[in-house]
Formats: sequence, structure tokens, C-alpha cells
Amino acid sequence: MLDFLRQPWPWYIAGPMIGLTVPALLLLGNKSFGISSSLRHICAACMPAKIPFFHYDWKKETWNLFFVFGIFLGGILATVFLANPQPMEVNPALTDELAGYGITNYNNLIPEEVINWHALFSPRGFILIVVGGFLVGFGTRYAGGCTSGHSIMGLSNLQWPSFVATICFMIGGFVMANWILPYILSL
Repeated sequence: MLDFLRQPWPWYIAGPMIGLTVPALLLLGNKSFGISSSLRHICAACMPAKIPFFHYDWKKETWNLFFVFGIFLGGILATVFLANPQPMEVNPALTDELAGYGITNYNNLIPEEVINWHALFSPRGFILIVVGGFLVGFGTRYAGGCTSGHSIMGLSNLQWPSFVATICFMIGGFVMANWILPYILSL
């Protein structure tokens, strides 16, 4: 059984399982799926300042904090008990391209040559870690939600703003992966 759980699951199994989260949340508790709102709830609970954006009854959204904690705990348990001992498979063309940027370690999902404490103080690392983190946070707030909220929950509810946001996410991802990231990695 553990061998079955350790292998990568194909999209046609993992995708519907993620997608079934939406009707489960709606049917069981009339709740919307989204992750980025949990940061707002944490800030509202922990910040005594009277910032209008954080001044609301966050206790009604406590379920979201438990949901996000469950995702975090599930990730830890999967990493500790269900880690696949086989090396990660990477397309040979991508392997050659990444080797040109000095990235050769594929044991982790995040290459250690790019994301580490030492790299944080290099131009490439600072752009990827600090500037990238800021842009993700800013974009999430500007778009009114993250990719899980818009692309999973919003599309399943046929919301036009989520459709537009998802198209923008995809265009941004293609531009970043094909034009901007190669430039940053060559720094």
C-alpha cells in the first residue's frame, strides 16, 4: 500500500481529487476553497492595530486556518513517510538547459543551487526569493485571491473574474518560464 502512495499520481487521479474539494466544502459547510485568505485571518487575529482591512470577525473563518494547517501537516507527513526514494525524473532537454545555468541537483523539487540562504545574498537569489515573494503576495492581493481560489473554486462556480484571473495567471506563467526566468538564471 505504501508503494502505491509513494509513486507519483497521474493528473487524471490527482486533479479530480483536488477538484472534489470544491463541492465537498460547499456541500458540507457552504465554504469557499482558497488559501491566501488564511494569511489575512492570521493577521486579523494577531495584529492589535485598527487597520480597516484586518478589522472584521476573523473567528467566523477559523475553519480556514484549520484547513491550511491540515494541508501543511499533510505535506510534512507525506515528506517524512511517503517520500519516493527514486530520483526525480526530469526531461533530458530540461536537464541540459538547467545545466547551462549551473543547476544540476534534482533531488529536491527546489534546486539547492538557486534557493538557499547563501543564494539569498546574490542578485539571482534576491530576485527569485525576495522580489518573487513580494510579487506573488502583491499579485494575490491585487487579483483578490490566489490560483487555488480563482482557478479551482472560481472557475467551478463560473465566475467571470476568476476566468480572467486564471487566463492572466497562465499568460504570466508562460512569460515567466520562457523569457524572464532564463534571463534571471543567467545572472
